[in-house]
Amino acid sequence: MMDFRKLEIFFVVTEEGSFSAAAERLYLTQSAVSQHIKELEAALGTSLFKRGRRGVQCTPAGEILRGYTQRILRLLAEAEAAVTDVSQISGGQIRIGATPGIGTYVLPAWMQTFRRLYPHLTLSLVTDTTSGVAQRVRQQQLEIGFIEGELEETPPIQQFVLQTVEQVVVVGQQHPCYLRQHISIRDLHQQPMVMRPVGTYTRRWLEAIFRQHQVIPHVAAELDSPAAIKQAVIAGMGITILPRFDVQHELEMGLVNAVTVTDAVMERDLKLIWNSDHPFNPTTRAFLLFLSDQYPHLRELFEFSNTSP
Repeated sequence: MMDFRKLEIFFVVTEEGSFSAAAERLYLTQSAVSQHIKELEAALGTSLFKRGRRGVQCTPAGEILRGYTQRILRLLAEAEAAVTDVSQISGGQIRIGATPGIGTYVLPAWMQTFRRLYPHLTLSLVTDTTSGVAQRVRQQQLEIGFIEGELEETPPIQQFVLQTVEQVVVVGQQHPCYLRQHISIRDLHQQPMVMRPVGTYTRRWLEAIFRQHQVIPHVAAELDSPAAIKQAVIAGMGITILPRFDVQHELEMGLVNAVTVTDAVMERDLKLIWNSDHPFNPTTRAFLLFLSDQYPHLRELFEFSNTSP
């Protein structure tokens, strides 16, 4: 009978494409991974990988075994989820990723409320760029991720829209528009702006809108965190565009004003992302079920995957 642990290691190697990357992910030495694969190949009497300078590729036999292994791992995960009572287990961890704004201004409240329901569970949060969160989810460093806006990803990364988030023009007290409630997109032409770095999804989204409306901003500064951007706006360096939830505290204190753009669609989607090759573990499913109270349509995800929480 095949060793289940060796099948797990084999599957990770197929995902990573190399023994060294699989070893790093599994917290094993490369020689240990290599030895497990050799023993599995010996037990099956066939070669599972073609070795090359750039890594490994499955042989025809390896492709067949990969398909069976994926179904075995999925079935075991679904069985675990079906019978596990999360409220009764002694402990568990949920590894969550998020883009900076969501990780700073949205997730902490969710996590605190969830912890009141499940005080024995640990929630781990990592913030990164959109592509960084997606990469970590793909590599199983994170169970789920929460991002804003666009994501150029292919399976196994899946996306689910939780809500549409309004983006507002944020101005400091010294700005002429501080007392205004509405603004035209054309009013942003040549305005000093504090923006995210070139190449980020947020910057690309905003630049596409500006091109559509023939707006050329004057980039006063490029900063990589919402907190730093807000401080720059408060200091009078320029204006910016952020999700309304990013500036709620500053709005309440009167440090900034949030001005609505009337003639352009300034919205982005708050999304859940996950790796569809790996079913949700019981603790992650419990967290998503908790979120479904706020986002009832989230239950469609479980219905679609035929795995009821």
